[in-house]
Amino acid sequence: MRPLPKWIFMSRWLQAPLYVGLIAAQALYVWQFWRELMHLIHEMTSNNITEAQIMLIVLGLIDVVMISNLLVMVIVGGWETFVSRLDLKDHPDQPEWLSHVNAGVLKVKLATAIIGISSIHLLQTFINAAKLDQKTMMWQTIIHLTFVLSAVAIAYTERLTNPPAKEH
Repeated sequence: MRPLPKWIFMSRWLQAPLYVGLIAAQALYVWQFWRELMHLIHEMTSNNITEAQIMLIVLGLIDVVMISNLLVMVIVGGWETFVSRLDLKDHPDQPEWLSHVNAGVLKVKLATAIIGISSIHLLQTFINAAKLDQKTMMWQTIIHLTFVLSAVAIAYTERLTNPPAKEH
């Protein structure tokens, strides 16, 4: 391999510290999850909590898990797609989606994960509707719908550029 193409190809390794940083961010989300769970347990034992408050805290826990799942998709899928193969062939814990991941599939998976996270936030907004103004709720709904439309457009574009193989 000539020197310039070799350096260009090796430059993909510059992304490695970015993925390590995302792993650190995921560790922070684990910490946040446990803090919120301990808060819920404390509030439950002190009997100072309403059903709506429990629901909001649980939705917060779900939100943290979904963001963590999103981080795993970006870390594992991004590394596999852009940096280097993970060499997980025949590993019992290999995610099923990893065997057919590419940049397009990763974009669609990320878009749908963002919709899930946005849905949790929107549900929290509607549970808290009495405390929020209509303008805030309207904009959160519009933003959520924008995410949905964007995901549909990304999935449609991916399907047009990479149509599924026809089965015979």
